[in-house]
Amino acid sequence: MSQQTAPRGGVLWALLITGVAGFMAALDNLVVTTALPSIREDLGGALHDLEWTVSAYTLTFAVLLMSGAALGDRFGRRRLFVAGLAVFTAASAAAALAPGIDSLIAARAVQGVGAAVMMPLTLTLLTAAVPAEKRGMAYGIWGAVNGLAVASGPLIGGTLTEHISWQWIFWLNVPLGIALIPLARLRLKESYGAGTPLDIPGTVLASGGLFGIVYGLVRGPVDGWTGAPVLVALAAGTVLLAAFVGHGIRARNPMLPMRLFRSRAFAGINAAGLLMFLGMFGSIFLLSQYMQGVLGYSPTEAGLRMLPWTAMPMVVAPIAGILSDRIGGRPIVAAGLFFQAAGLGYLAAVATADASYASQLPGLVLGGIGMALYFAPASALVMASVAVKEQGIASGANNALREVGGALGIAVMSSVFTAQGGYESAQAFVDGLRPALVVGAAVVALAAVAALAIPRRPRTAPDGPAEAPEPAPVLETAAR
Repeated sequence: MSQQTAPRGGVLWALLITGVAGFMAALDNLVVTTALPSIREDLGGALHDLEWTVSAYTLTFAVLLMSGAALGDRFGRRRLFVAGLAVFTAASAAAALAPGIDSLIAARAVQGVGAAVMMPLTLTLLTAAVPAEKRGMAYGIWGAVNGLAVASGPLIGGTLTEHISWQWIFWLNVPLGIALIPLARLRLKESYGAGTPLDIPGTVLASGGLFGIVYGLVRGPVDGWTGAPVLVALAAGTVLLAAFVGHGIRARNPMLPMRLFRSRAFAGINAAGLLMFLGMFGSIFLLSQYMQGVLGYSPTEAGLRMLPWTAMPMVVAPIAGILSDRIGGRPIVAAGLFFQAAGLGYLAAVATADASYASQLPGLVLGGIGMALYFAPASALVMASVAVKEQGIASGANNALREVGGALGIAVMSSVFTAQGGYESAQAFVDGLRPALVVGAAVVALAAVAALAIPRRPRTAPDGPAEAPEPAPVLETAAR
């Protein structure tokens, strides 16, 4: 790797710039959830439109994540970071100015493109700026900032929506982005990777396949599951994803080398991550609307009441990290997923049209503890499951699959919700919410089973011990 040292670059500046950029990208995953009822009231739209305001971001983010890292390696990480930040900032302004639900969805998709280029480069730029002996501390600060974004997303979204307007959840990014762009150019070091060729066919196949599947799941309850558009979308998506798998087996430099999945550890932790995000994102999407539309909480109150779930990782994750160092990450991850499944199952059991917050609190706490136990050791398990030279692509693949899980979770659980209930009354919403949460609990329990398939001791990688890798310079969205 060649690097150019900027004389004014420094560790503190790198931490500030990459931390704020990572905070912005992570925040926009969940900041919209508590604003959904206000967006629906202001711009109109049905449930499937609300799904796309979230999924348009997570889907483009997931599909282009590894391509964003590769673009930075080839053309300059600082240069592409600034470009991604500019796209993200402009798209945030477009979302705030959106006159209708369709234009909001389009702006959210462009936001995801900018985040996919920007986010994976935050850690590579930080790595270039921080001496090796201080990287552990720097990565810890970077991860804590990203965790704070996820924890505070529903609360920030609810507070801005209630006290100003929902548009400000997007306006918030604009002054931050405008301030970061010149700072990044002046204070960050430029660096380049090995110049691995971009996998354009793989990107096209993955993008088309995922869009087809998500589109079919979103439109199924609206157009009917036997309708031609839905069947064509699901079939085309399945064919394209199958072609993507074949491409990953045969291509010389694929976006996602399928040979990595020969490792039980890599396959297990990635299956667990995809399924966990599927259950978690879909649940938060519906629960935030339940708290406002059925229980009558304001957006701020709903955000505050979600904190036992979303903020718990900030408290429990350090303890989980210590435990995983002592007994290994596999049992901690599996236990966390079982905790989260239990929490979702409990929430499904107590959800009524007039449920008290006290009755819901144990389920929220269980879910939060489960998230914390999962996140703390998951990244280390990913890194330990592959050879050191492949840790970059393994990290990018893991984060992309988790984002895919989030997009699929909203689509799948909303389909269950629509099939069993709706927005017609408080009871109709509860009738749809309860089976959706049961599905979420079952999916997360399946994630726990996948985690148990991880070997107790990671095998030693061919080019060195897998247990003590160099930190991979690719996106690690801690506590996401």
